[in-house]
Amino acid sequence: MNKDTAWFEALYQKAEEDHTQIPWAKLEANPFLVEFLESQINFKGKALVIGCGLGDDAKVIADAGFETTAIDISQSAIKWAKKRFCDDTIDFQVQDVLALPESFLGHFDFVFEALTIQSLPIAYRPRMIEAVASTVALKGRLLVVAHGKNKGEKFEGPPWPLLVNELGLFRMHDLTQMEFSIHAEPSGLSSLKFKALYQN
Repeated sequence: MNKDTAWFEALYQKAEEDHTQIPWAKLEANPFLVEFLESQINFKGKALVIGCGLGDDAKVIADAGFETTAIDISQSAIKWAKKRFCDDTIDFQVQDVLALPESFLGHFDFVFEALTIQSLPIAYRPRMIEAVASTVALKGRLLVVAHGKNKGEKFEGPPWPLLVNELGLFRMHDLTQMEFSIHAEPSGLSSLKFKALYQN
């Protein structure tokens, strides 16, 4: 953990299990993820949640029948998620996306990444995208949700929303883009939200 990622742990520690102190914690699964799972009822296998936070996305994926691993760089976040979902079989782990174990490479049939890539400075973007892409198994699928921006928009960050062409970096790692959509972003963090589905 370096200075660009240490703030995650500091934020979760300071929150003292008060989710209202975590800007992105809504105690519900991402609606784009829920929509995807409802449309893919026969899709099962091993799943990975990148930057799982308090675990709600991992919970809905596990309930859909996946053998689910959920990772976050914050030890406090993982401890909190385990406490919330102590009766579930989700494998919550403290992991740095930029230093994943070899056992993760090409291992997961479904990978979900929402709002994590944009949480680190833009200089990390190619490495983050390569790391996420590396976890997808042959014929596996990757669903990415990210705040987006138009060309010329500036953000001090975090977060640092993505440009459409930055999502194209996933296609440089043997992933085929199956779906892509742009949505209005009412949160005020940015004007857009991107959703992209890839297959290995």
